[in-house]
Amino acid sequence: MTRPLVHIVDDDPAVRDSLSMLLEAADLAPAAYPDAESFLAQAELDAPGCVVADVRMPGMSGLDLLRLLNQRRLDLPLIVISGHADVAMAVEALKEGAADFIEKPFDDETFLRSTRDALDRGERSFRQRCRRDEIETRFRTLTPRENEVMDRVVRGMPNKAVAADLSISVRTVEIHRARVMEKMEADSLSALVRMALSLEDSPEIQPG
Repeated sequence: MTRPLVHIVDDDPAVRDSLSMLLEAADLAPAAYPDAESFLAQAELDAPGCVVADVRMPGMSGLDLLRLLNQRRLDLPLIVISGHADVAMAVEALKEGAADFIEKPFDDETFLRSTRDALDRGERSFRQRCRRDEIETRFRTLTPRENEVMDRVVRGMPNKAVAADLSISVRTVEIHRARVMEKMEADSLSALVRMALSLEDSPEIQPG
C-alpha cells in the first residue's frame, strides 16, 4: 500500500514549510498545497492519508473542503487548524466530522499526536473501503436468482421457505446457495451476513 501522506493545505508558505519539516523529522510524509483547489487538483484522493487545512483561506475554506470530502465519501480525515478569530468556524467543522481542531499557535507534540491519530483513522477507513469494494465486485457476479436467494438466506429464511417464496425447488435453492457462498467467498453463513450488511452502506448496490 502507498505510504500515507499528510496533506497540508494552507495559504501561508511559512506554515506549510514548518509543518512539512516537522512531519519529515517525525518520519511522516508531507505534501503541501497553497489552497484547497490545488490540493483537489494535484493530490491522489483515492489513497490513504489525512488532511491538515487552515479553516480560513482564499477561495475554498477548510470547512468547504471538509464538506466536499464528506460528499465524495473519501477516506481522508481532516484536521482543522485555526487562529483565535476562527474558533466558531472550527467548532462547526468538528460538528461536520473534522478529525480534530487545533488552535494556533500549537506545540509540535499536539500536532503530531493529532496527525498520527488521523492517519490511523484514515488507514482503517481505507482498508474497510477496499474490503467493501472487493465484496461489491463479488456481489456483481451473482445472477438475479442468486441475488434473490442470498437476500432471503441472510434474512434467516430456511431453504424450504426460500423455495416456497421463489416458487422453486429446495434442491434448486441449495444449488444457488452453494454458488452464492462460492462466488462471495464466504466460509460461513455469518460471514455472508456480514458481507450483506456491508453492502447496505453502498448507495449503488442493494441485495435482493
